Amino acid sequence: MEGLREGLAFDDVLLVPKRSSVMSRRDVDLRAKISRNITINVPAISLDMSTVTEAGMATAMARAGGLGIIHRFMTIKEEVEEVLKVKRAENLVIDEPITISPEAAVRDALETAHKIGVYSFIVVNQENKLLGIVTSRNIKFESDKGKKLSEIMTPREKLIVGRPETTLEQAKEVFRKFSIEKLPLVDAADRLVGLITAKDLTNRLNPLAVRDKKGRLVVGAAVGIRGDYLERAEAAIKAGADLICVDVAHGHLEVSLDAVSRLREKFPGTDLMAGNIATEEGARDIAAAGADSIRVGIGNGTICKTRLVAGSGVPQFTAITWAKKGAGNVPIIADGGMRQPGDFVKAIAAGASAGMFGSLFAGTDESPGEIVMWNGRRSKLYRGSASLSQHIDRKKTEESGSEEVLGDYVSEGADQVTVPYKGSVAEVVVQLAGGLRSGMSYVGARTIEELWKRAEFVRITPAGLKESGIHDVEQV
Repeated sequence: MEGLREGLAFDDVLLVPKRSSVMSRRDVDLRAKISRNITINVPAISLDMSTVTEAGMATAMARAGGLGIIHRFMTIKEEVEEVLKVKRAENLVIDEPITISPEAAVRDALETAHKIGVYSFIVVNQENKLLGIVTSRNIKFESDKGKKLSEIMTPREKLIVGRPETTLEQAKEVFRKFSIEKLPLVDAADRLVGLITAKDLTNRLNPLAVRDKKGRLVVGAAVGIRGDYLERAEAAIKAGADLICVDVAHGHLEVSLDAVSRLREKFPGTDLMAGNIATEEGARDIAAAGADSIRVGIGNGTICKTRLVAGSGVPQFTAITWAKKGAGNVPIIADGGMRQPGDFVKAIAAGASAGMFGSLFAGTDESPGEIVMWNGRRSKLYRGSASLSQHIDRKKTEESGSEEVLGDYVSEGADQVTVPYKGSVAEVVVQLAGGLRSGMSYVGARTIEELWKRAEFVRITPAGLKESGIHDVEQV
């Protein structure tokens, strides 16, 4: 065992405080470039897990300054719908508003509304000419579900409309003057060409929100490395996904590297995140395959059993430092292992451009699933992507309901555990950002790039770890 290397976890190290000219945490800039074309304002990403990120989480993350990656444990159609929900959540100009026929019944509108999460529709004819608007009040409180929308809509002659060239300031004035919530945009022939909503204008006032060139919230979508991954990626990109994330436990497999290369060749203009790896060689190879962003972390998640089952992995602090050496100019993302803000600070200081979080976000309002009572406290269910139940659900989706899904599968993730309810994910992101700002101020770094240059770590003993927390007192 000559040349046995040492691996360190976050609890094994501390950042060394240094002389600092940072007068206030507000002077710290948390913007981070996480891929070729995407910069986020808070370097936090929600993991692509079935109990963590769907449209609600991804929308909230983008509004909070981070990024959400829609999980792949659903049909292609379902994943596309989740991406579209994020893209429709807010926008200056909605290029393709949801429209409906005047001949449609109230029940048809309700069915569509429940499916896509939008309860107001623009009514147009076959030539796409504007006929009216149906709002949530029109359809929710109509007792006759068979009534045609043409009978309950606000007709064209009563609508305030704008032209395609309407500016942000002009739209604001229209909303103020007429106290309306939606401004359809029509061309000279009265054909619908877009829509501006008061809600979207209000949301645009959030300075942290991460948007694409059209003003829509940024979102990522996950794919696998076998089967329909190319088809899934293409559908997600067409729906507006800004980043495709290759989701696989061991990203240094040759089949995984081949999948990254194929995705890069087929979708050269789309940012590509890939992993997971834990070594310098892994980072170097996955960057060479075409990744714009590299996920780092094997066996370090809260409910991951890889190290127990497969005996494989690298403590996360060391994995980040190794990956940083092999990644070159490609950003690396610390995936998991961060239980508190201080771990997040250490991960970024060690070389990561951002951190990915699972269990920390799983208990929030925006994560999929209902709040349950467990052992007397409010909780949410959480399961690993490599858990048995997740494997069964995925195989049933892939094989159209086949029950022959177990084979020789060995679970590497915990099944159906609970995590404490935490409220809004925005509040959790605020705490993470606050910890990072504080840690950077101790080092004297105003940007993440400065943090990488100025960071110095000291290894600590178990006594040092005990000293680092609250000790020798009783909390009440």
